[in-house]
Amino acid sequence: MKEKPTEWVSISDLMAGVMAVVMLLLVISVLQRTFAEIKHKQEMEQGVAAQKKQLSAALNDLKVSLQSQGSEELVAVDINSGKITLRDNVFDRGSACITKRAQDAIRGIEPRIMEFLRQNTHGQVVVEGHTDNLPVSRPVTDFARFCTVYDDNYTLSAARAREARRLLVGDVADDQAGRVIVAGYGDSHPLDNVQPSDSKNRRVEVHFVLQESRK
Repeated sequence: MKEKPTEWVSISDLMAGVMAVVMLLLVISVLQRTFAEIKHKQEMEQGVAAQKKQLSAALNDLKVSLQSQGSEELVAVDINSGKITLRDNVFDRGSACITKRAQDAIRGIEPRIMEFLRQNTHGQVVVEGHTDNLPVSRPVTDFARFCTVYDDNYTLSAARAREARRLLVGDVADDQAGRVIVAGYGDSHPLDNVQPSDSKNRRVEVHFVLQESRK
């Protein structure tokens, strides 16, 4: 006599079917999420590539402009690293005061800063001060003469970066200017293959930081 299927067999078959559907939906969900992540990553990479291209073009234009003005000995532009370097002779000796000629050159950078911040809503501009490793022989307290007071290289480097930032932001809107950041590193970041005591280490670097670099 043929046995009839029991209720338990029917329920078991039903549960197996439900589990199969759940697993299928889970796999579809994972695949959709993976596809979305890949697409988002591709869009981010394309966006960053476009930002880098815009930045390179802007820095190249700035470099040409500085060369035409004869300001290369004051300001150096590194297109590959997205960096502008204000050399030591931008400032008066042992001071945070910027020379008149250097002020004109730095003000020419302001439109590039403004355009970068406008085009890159999550980008930042970091203004870093650096010095050589020669210690400060005595505290400087005459603010009117030196545009700062300091008793070590860290304070001097930060003051120079601050003064450079003041000119760089110029008429940049306050909400954008908040993304222009100052840092003073003293003698802790000497240039590669340069002796820590070399005057080339006395500089202010302006870094353009894209969204990709902040992740």
